[in-house]
Amino acid sequence: MQRKIPNATLSITTLPQAPEIQLALIDGAYPQADLTFQQVEELMDNPPYWAFCWASGQIMARYLLDNADLIRGRTIIDFGCGSGVVAIATAIAGAKRSIGLDIDLHALKVSHLNAELNQVDIELSDCINTVNIDKSKATLLIADVFYDAENIPLLQEFIDDYDDVIIADSRVKPEALPGVVEVARFSSCTVPDLAEASDFNSVGVYRLASKIRKT
Repeated sequence: MQRKIPNATLSITTLPQAPEIQLALIDGAYPQADLTFQQVEELMDNPPYWAFCWASGQIMARYLLDNADLIRGRTIIDFGCGSGVVAIATAIAGAKRSIGLDIDLHALKVSHLNAELNQVDIELSDCINTVNIDKSKATLLIADVFYDAENIPLLQEFIDDYDDVIIADSRVKPEALPGVVEVARFSSCTVPDLAEASDFNSVGVYRLASKIRKT
């Protein structure tokens, strides 16, 4: 992070909408004005996602803490775990196994740190295909992944493979997510607040249509 944002620091932060969880996040007073144009470009192209708790991650954590029956005793996969907030929330809520997946090794290290901070155990991996689970009995959680339209085709594969899929996203329209239905919507923001466009502060939570019909 120091290479990308000189003089920035991590600070222990209690999440405003999920105060049960604390995370080591970039300090909200990081020196944005002091960045060079090259540093800004690099930050935009490859930001340290794990240094922020994005709105959808915070809302997914809140939703699962409030609906622990959806995950209690189950194997949970947090796809694109970033700071680890969602995996941590599932561990607090009573998941049998909480597994965070991320291709960024820095994210895995920070997720481990944040799990220790919250005194919970989570498993971590950089590859979904090497995790030893029965997908047909597991729940896949996806927060802030489908903002990239190239990732949306993965959704049908996930629906076919996993027993349940729950999505939280503020950057995609509901009609772009076939096979799932919106079950809740919340206002939120990134921590620390990036003063993003208001559209990105409305987070939809989606679940498999088949699961909704059964319940």
